[in-house]
Amino acid sequence: MRCEELDNGQDNIHPYITACSGEKTHLCLHCKLDNGQDNIHPHITACSGEKTHLCLHCSKTFTDENTLILHQKTHQVDYELTSHLRTQTQEKPFNFSQNYKGFPCQSNLGKHLRTHTEEKPFQCSHCCKTFSQRQELTSHLRTYTGEKSFTCSQCDKVFTSQSNLTNHLRTHSGEKPYQCPNCDKGFSEKKNLTRHLRTHTGEKPFMCSQCDTGFAQTATLIRHLRTHSGEKPYKCSHCVKTFAQQANLTSHNRRHTGEKPFKCSQYDEGFSQRNNLTRHLRTHSGEKTFQCSHCDKVFSQRGTLTRHSRTHSGEKPFQCSQCDKGFSRRSSLISHLRTHSGEKPFQCPQCDKGFSQSSSLIRHLTTHIGEKPY
Repeated sequence: MRCEELDNGQDNIHPYITACSGEKTHLCLHCKLDNGQDNIHPHITACSGEKTHLCLHCSKTFTDENTLILHQKTHQVDYELTSHLRTQTQEKPFNFSQNYKGFPCQSNLGKHLRTHTEEKPFQCSHCCKTFSQRQELTSHLRTYTGEKSFTCSQCDKVFTSQSNLTNHLRTHSGEKPYQCPNCDKGFSEKKNLTRHLRTHTGEKPFMCSQCDTGFAQTATLIRHLRTHSGEKPYKCSHCVKTFAQQANLTSHNRRHTGEKPFKCSQYDEGFSQRNNLTRHLRTHSGEKTFQCSHCDKVFSQRGTLTRHSRTHSGEKPFQCSQCDKGFSRRSSLISHLRTHSGEKPFQCPQCDKGFSQSSSLIRHLTTHIGEKPY
C-alpha cells in the first residue's frame, strides 16, 4: 500500500506524515538535535540547564528526574547512618510527651505510638489477624509459607524471625540482658522479665470472666478457665484419660513409658515427677518444713500435715457411698469399701486365703512361720 492511500484519521495523520516524510519537527533550540516528541522536553531541560526537579529534603533542584532520584538516596544513607550513630550516643531527639520516652529515629516513635493507640494497620491476607508493626506481619505470614530463613550457627535449628533466633542464641551463650531492678534475677527475654516483675508488684491484669479471680499470666488464666468449662483437651495416646493441662498429661505418660527423669543425687533412684523427688530429698536432709498450727508437730510433706490436721478438726471428707460412714483418709475408705464388695486382693502365698487389708495378711503370715505378732 502506498503512503498517499493510507487514511490515519485527523488525530494521527500529522505524526504519521512527519515520520513517513523523514521531516524533523522536534528540534532542540540549543543543540538542534531531534529527540522525538516523547523525549524532547526532558532533553531541552537538561540542555538548557533549567532545574525543575526539587528535592523535598534539602530544597536542591535538578535538571532531570534520574539525577534527583540518585540524590535522594544520599539522604537515605545519611538517615540510616544518623539513626545508627544515635544507638551509640544514646541520643533520642524524638520524644513522646505522655510518658517522656525518647527514640533515636522518627519511625521508632511512630511504632511506639501504636502501643498507645492500639492501631494495627498491617492485616494478614490469609486470616483476620492484624499487627501494629510490619515485621510482625512478615513473621506471621511465614506460619503459612513454612519459611524459616534464620538458622542458628551453633546447632541445626531454624526460625521464622530474627527475634526468635536472637532469643534462641541466648540459650547457647547464657546471656540474660534483662535484669530485674528489684532483685538479682536476669532473663534472656523481655516478656519473661515482664512476668517476673508482677511477682514484686502483685499485679494480676488477667481477670476471669466467670469469677473475680485475677492472674499474673495469660497461661494461668487459660488453665483456670478450664475449671469452669470442664474442658480437658489433652488426651493420653495410651489410654482413655484426658487432662486439663499439658503438664498433667506429660506426667501421666510416664506411667506408661516408665520414664523417671528426676534423679536423686544421693542414690541411684529416679522419679517420674519433680515433687516426688523433692519429697524424697527431705528423707536425706531431715528437713520438715510443714508445721502443724494446733500442736508442735512438723512434717516433711504437705499431704502428711493435711492428714494430721484432721485429727484436730475431726474432718472426714471421704464418705462411703454404701453407708453413712466417713473417713479422714482415702486409704481407709478404700479398705472399708471392701467390706461391702467382699473383695480380698491380698492373697497368702502359702495357702488360698485372701484378705481385704494388707495388715490382716501380715498377721496371717505369722501363723505359717510360728511367729507371734504380739
